[in-house]
Amino acid sequence: MADYRKTLNLPDTSFPMRGDLPKREPKWIAEWQQKKLYQRIREASAGRPKFVLHDGPPYANGNLHLGHALNKILKDIIVRSKTMAGFDAPYVPGWDCHGLPIEHKVEVTHGKNLPADKVRELCRAYAAEQVEIQKQEFIRLGVLGEWDNPYLTMNFANEANEIRALAEMTKAGYVFKGLKPVNWCFDCGSALAEAEVEYADKQSPTIDVAFAVTDADAPKLAAAFGLDTLAKPAAAVIWTTTPWTIPANQALNAHPEFDYALVDTGERLLIVAEELVAACLERYQAEGRILATTKGEALERIEFRHPLYDRVSPVYLAEYVGLDAGTGIVHSAPAHGVDDFNSWGAYGRSNDEILSIVMGHGEYVPDLPFFGGMNIWKANPAIVDKLREVGALVSDSKISHSYMHCWRHKTPLVYRATAQWFVGMDRKAADQTTLRERALRGVESTKFFPAWGQSRLHAMIANRPDWCISRQRNWGVPIPFFLHKESGELHPRTIELMEEVAKRVEKEGIEAWFKLDAAELLGAEAAHYDKISDTLDVWFDSGTTHWHVLRGSHNDGHAEGPRADLYLEGSDQHRGWFHSSLLTGCAIDGHPPYKALLTHGFTVDQQGRKMSKSLGNTILPQEVSDKMGAEILRLWVASTDYSGELAMSKEILARVVEGYRRIRNTLRFLMANTADFSIDTDAVPIDQWMEIDRYALAFTRQMGVQAEADFGRFEFHRIVQGLQIFCSEELGAFYLDILKDRLYTTKADSLPRRAAQTALWHITQTLIKLMAPILTFTAEEAWAVLNPGKDDSVMLHTYHALPAQEGEAGLIARWESIRSVRADALKVIEALRAEGKVGASLQAELELHLTDEKFVAMQSLEDDLRFVTMTSRAALVKVACAEEERIVATPSEQQKCERCWHYTDDVGHDHDHPTLCGRCVSNLFGSGEARSHA
Repeated sequence: MADYRKTLNLPDTSFPMRGDLPKREPKWIAEWQQKKLYQRIREASAGRPKFVLHDGPPYANGNLHLGHALNKILKDIIVRSKTMAGFDAPYVPGWDCHGLPIEHKVEVTHGKNLPADKVRELCRAYAAEQVEIQKQEFIRLGVLGEWDNPYLTMNFANEANEIRALAEMTKAGYVFKGLKPVNWCFDCGSALAEAEVEYADKQSPTIDVAFAVTDADAPKLAAAFGLDTLAKPAAAVIWTTTPWTIPANQALNAHPEFDYALVDTGERLLIVAEELVAACLERYQAEGRILATTKGEALERIEFRHPLYDRVSPVYLAEYVGLDAGTGIVHSAPAHGVDDFNSWGAYGRSNDEILSIVMGHGEYVPDLPFFGGMNIWKANPAIVDKLREVGALVSDSKISHSYMHCWRHKTPLVYRATAQWFVGMDRKAADQTTLRERALRGVESTKFFPAWGQSRLHAMIANRPDWCISRQRNWGVPIPFFLHKESGELHPRTIELMEEVAKRVEKEGIEAWFKLDAAELLGAEAAHYDKISDTLDVWFDSGTTHWHVLRGSHNDGHAEGPRADLYLEGSDQHRGWFHSSLLTGCAIDGHPPYKALLTHGFTVDQQGRKMSKSLGNTILPQEVSDKMGAEILRLWVASTDYSGELAMSKEILARVVEGYRRIRNTLRFLMANTADFSIDTDAVPIDQWMEIDRYALAFTRQMGVQAEADFGRFEFHRIVQGLQIFCSEELGAFYLDILKDRLYTTKADSLPRRAAQTALWHITQTLIKLMAPILTFTAEEAWAVLNPGKDDSVMLHTYHALPAQEGEAGLIARWESIRSVRADALKVIEALRAEGKVGASLQAELELHLTDEKFVAMQSLEDDLRFVTMTSRAALVKVACAEEERIVATPSEQQKCERCWHYTDDVGHDHDHPTLCGRCVSNLFGSGEARSHA
């Protein structure tokens, strides 16, 4: 008996079913590096329109976590998709290298009290080491970029250009020195930027403290409440969660429009907001009655005695005072609160009058009565006891509340007034615009993904205080200022001197400033000037990369004031890198350094919890790459809506793996069935294709257009969803399922098969190129199989252009109707299979009773109707109305063809081939069958 299986055109490809990604990916990466793929892409893209995604520098400290992987993979998908879309899209990765975490790491490793120059030497070496570690981990994720020439904020040229950026802002008049309360970390021993502050619950003591009215102002207080005299001692009551600030109290703040009550509690009169009287009396466990009320504005400048020290605390009006808690009167310590500081200045009080009694390491100054030399946190109970002793404590308790903490040390912060350098938000430049005005206009001109980011950043800029840019550290870019010893003024040639310093730093790094003798630049004047030792906030480092990278070290023909097409970071960077870049860009160039901002959420576990070692729910990108392949991590990133939190778990990864297999298996089928096909010699003109092939081209084009649009909108989860539906439903469950018979059973070089292969070739090209930005390893693997022996890469090409054809909308509508009937028919056959009456659908025969429109559509398929419905016979019956529509499936009584497995009445008619149907005999030994539709 003949073995007819050998006569079938069975699929054949070297593209394996299993990706074996963990083992093979590192080899592909090594091959890309050896072939200098990134450089070749740059050469192939030369002359195209530019698309610049400027990399927000990760911090050079520690191995990568899942958030790092998410961020870099998103960037790689965008850069690759823009390249495939016909842009020249370079990618220059960068690192943030200065700052406290690295300095702290060096202190932990090598000990404290090292010479400052040694600290800087060790920090530079440590940062370089961390960059190399992170670089290899990023490369392992399949991220292409200029890895041989990344930008580092600690590169000498970048350090020098950061100084030049500061000079530009100083020249514009935005930089000034001032005494202001700043976020201060005792562990860091330095001011912190807003982006370095996080909030966590903290238990604090709460106290109500009575400030007695001075004897001299008692009559004024009585008059304010419409009384002739005060019959009893009177006191204003404040409520605070920071007893440690009481020694620094210098004023009381009241709201001008609130009603305040004078409450008789028996022994004395207490002043609190009228709305809060009941709550206060309950807290004080006291009874009382309101004698009189008055508006807050009537209390202005009335003086009360500090409860512990011989000084007065006048009432200053301030609209920040609220009624949500406390007494409606706020104790004001200008050294330890922004609102306190502002109200102090609003009343003409000078900074020189502010009491700064807390030192940088968290202790009171030694000469402070009662508490000198004590740590402020440990002093809280001592202060409460002292207030109780002098009769000023009205009540005390404890409260758990959200409080600012250092993001590095996880310890509570304080506001502390120190002399620092600031970038003024409301100082006017030469064009009479303030930085706040420029930045707000910049936000309005920027496109945001997702859109809600615009209102968020706008609100932050509208309400933010001046930016404190100075730090008291060793490992940072210096603020190269010389201050006059008597006047404290900047040297009149400051801008010129900064350029001289920048030139030295360009050659020797920041070390050049710290070892500089002032006389080298100032000559005899040096004796009259102090060389300051402050360093720049690290957010100034990264915030000026548009100056020293886009315009400097990686300048690619940018005009003055470069604008990247996109900045992409986590949503926390609205107050971090996006924020600092916006301010420096607007200060220097008058506009943001970006045209669009994209933000992504944070990674959480399946229950929505933040990943942490203590919960045991962390998943490291290295682990996923080693066990499943970086490709799976890339697919997870792309398939998840990054606009919110991104959940990750082993179960979620398992589902991603299933989705990957679906796409890979579809791709393998396409490649296996075009292995003997050459587009150059075997292609069939589109007007000779079967109708279903032209329909497949139409829905492939539809999918491709949608995917390219989604790439343009950075909506990658929609692309993955579309590709999976395309592979499983459009191809797997429909087109390819129907096509198998034509591919396997017709003559190898026949028109029906070559037409199908031509369509499949175009579909394959489209699929590989659309998946390339996301499934980059798989796309390159497939491309190599399709182009054996060629030194080529899919990334050297653009998205596939499908052949044009007219009338696709009508074709799609017609076939959607056919598919609807087909789906109903398959359900009927499935029911027959469930009853055990048939096995495969080819064992069934159909009778379709259809109304006119459906009847016409299905009748047009002629004999190909049976191929579309996957049956051996399909007959049509026209019915008058929808109620009469039905589909009947019955087991075939005909013989089964050994080769094509169809059940037909002509099996055995050819005596030389008694087990074959007439169609197979013709395909093997005759002219071959004709097809028109499927």
